[in-house]
Amino acid sequence: MPSSEELHKRRGAAVARGVGSVVGAYVDRAGGGTITDVDGREWIDFAAGIAVTNVGNSAPRVVAAVREQVERFTHTCFMVAPYESYVAVCEQLNALTPGGFEKRSALFNSGAEAVENAVKIARHATGRPAVVVFDHAYHGRTNLTMALTAKNMPYKHRFGPFAGEVYRVPMSYPLRDGGLSGAEAAARAIETVEKQVGAENVAALLIEPIQGEGGFVVPAQGFLPALREWATAAGVVFVADEIQTGFCRTGDWFACDHEGVVPDLVTLAKGIAGGLPLAAVTGRAELMDAVHVGGLGGTYGGNPVACAAALASIETMHELDLAAAARRIGATLADRLRAVAARDTRIAEVRGRGAMLAVELVQPGTLVPDPAAAAAVSAACHAAGLLTLTCGTYGNVLRFLPPLVISDDELARGLDILDAAFG
Repeated sequence: MPSSEELHKRRGAAVARGVGSVVGAYVDRAGGGTITDVDGREWIDFAAGIAVTNVGNSAPRVVAAVREQVERFTHTCFMVAPYESYVAVCEQLNALTPGGFEKRSALFNSGAEAVENAVKIARHATGRPAVVVFDHAYHGRTNLTMALTAKNMPYKHRFGPFAGEVYRVPMSYPLRDGGLSGAEAAARAIETVEKQVGAENVAALLIEPIQGEGGFVVPAQGFLPALREWATAAGVVFVADEIQTGFCRTGDWFACDHEGVVPDLVTLAKGIAGGLPLAAVTGRAELMDAVHVGGLGGTYGGNPVACAAALASIETMHELDLAAAARRIGATLADRLRAVAARDTRIAEVRGRGAMLAVELVQPGTLVPDPAAAAAVSAACHAAGLLTLTCGTYGNVLRFLPPLVISDDELARGLDILDAAFG
């Protein structure tokens, strides 16, 4: 088997330079809370493929379901010759997502595709053009979703011009909000929309209940319910981007559940299918069905192998109660992170929910972001065998997303490495 060093040389001659990687090791196998590279080195996994492998990298039910489906057929295109597993995934999503009303779902390949289609649905159903998004948001890398995304480098830099009729408003960011309550932050955002866009022009308000790439920003309590209330009154489609937060990651099936917020549409991907590419938009039947026949779809959307994996993943989440597991993991993570923060003045805040936690690093005694410190701590983790990720508009946030099936021993070993990396 080639070494990581050999593979890296081959990569340089074959793979486009614009595709980056966090570490230079090349994976041979993975499972539970660990990854093993081609050189036999084991890594504790605090990334989960960016919140994808919630059920683990090789969950037994997923492996068996994929193997069985591959032997039957790999593809027919649901729009040409449909199959039961696509319908079954939609039934599961309609039942699991917030809201007791009648729902419909449509399946796609990636989170960006799901977001684009949610915007299409909202515009078609309302006849309005504008989409409202938030500071620090991340929604994808396609042309429309780059417009929806807030951060320039590396996501938007020199890729424009971008799609129009996208308007950005302030997010509730408690660490940097000067003490604004959730209701006050919502009022600020709503005033911006009404003055600069006009509520009657807004098709959709699109928000991550907990921001992902933007820094794991958890809005103040009351922010989401106030926006939901305004959207209802204004006839605006409230779209929750649960791509990173969904499928038990935050200690609930969906992050909106925490405050009982019920979106009109939900975008889903990442943790849905145990690592296979699948995404969805789920929402109110009258909105989803407003689009004409043929207006939604795609060649690979709802691929039968990915659907089989999704059904097995959802079954695994139920069987193992991974929402409860996320809460247990989060409690352990939070305790250790707060202990580190108590002695390290670079940590301005420990935040998140469930197994989606982060620390924001600043210059001591200030709120000035310190991306160099975040990079240095992350590099020290990598050198010691812990896979971690950075994020945030300022690049100064360390985020932690272990698989929800990580063992207590693996979690403890990872936290010991992290603790030492800060030292």
